[in-house]
Parts: sequence; structure tokens; C-alpha cells
Amino acid sequence: MSPFSITLNGVKTEFSLEPRTLLVEALRRANLTGTHVGCDTSQCGACTVLIDGEAIKSCTVLAVQAEGHEVTTIEGLARGKTLHPIQAAFIEKHGLQCGFCTPGMIMTAACLLKTTPNPTEAEIFQALEGNICRCTGYVNIVAAVADAALRLASEEGPK
Repeated sequence: MSPFSITLNGVKTEFSLEPRTLLVEALRRANLTGTHVGCDTSQCGACTVLIDGEAIKSCTVLAVQAEGHEVTTIEGLARGKTLHPIQAAFIEKHGLQCGFCTPGMIMTAACLLKTTPNPTEAEIFQALEGNICRCTGYVNIVAAVADAALRLASEEGPK
């Protein structure tokens, strides 16, 4: 067992895990079950989290590799009990059906909107290409990301 610490959703968190433990497994052991274990091969994107603000598939990262970094999961995106604008947009625009891919889609969208606050439809599709949804056909997901961009822009006000 190797001890290490990460900042997890804004809180310094200590772990003692075998060095071969994947980050997605460590998150689930920390009772953060919103990050889904999908394909275990980095193909589906259901396990996407943010490490230092970058969208990373947590099934491809050893937990110890995140030591000293900021890890944000779907649970950490909300603002207290208030949904993040991206989360709210996914609900209101029906950007989900079964919901299995939703955490990964939302975390990927969060990364996109941080770097590209006003993305085109093509940019949204391109950003989400590493995430698979088997239910929706992506139309409402893309609409939700576009709506979230507008919500975030209105929070920031005029520039």
C-alpha cells in the first residue's frame, strides 16, 4: 500500500492504495460513484474527470499519478447544493437518457467551456468525440453544451 494525497473536489484527501490502483477505482472507494466505470479501455469516456482542469479518462491514470494534483469529479462540479450551469443545462435540454455517459459528457463539456467559452456546434462535437452515448444521438447533448455556454457567459456579464 502506498500513501498519497490529492486535492479531491477542493478537499485535500489522503489515500493508501496499491500503486496499481486506477484513479477511477480510488474515486469509487472514496464513495464518489458519479464517475462511471464503463469500458476500462478509455474508449467510452464515462470515467472522465478533470485533473488540474484538463479532461482525463480516469480509467487510464493510476491514482498515484494524481498525487499533488487537483481532481474534480461530477460531484465537485456543483456549487454546494446548486447545480453547475452545465449540469442544469443537461437536465433542461434533455441531454441524457439512461444517464450512464452523462458524468463524462458533463466533465468534458466543462473542460471545453473553460478553454472555448463560445464554441461552435462543430467544436462541441469535436470535444465530445471521445465520449460515447448509446442512447441519445448527441443532438440534445450538443444543445445542452451550447446552452451551458450561454448560461456561463451570462454569469460573467458583459466584457
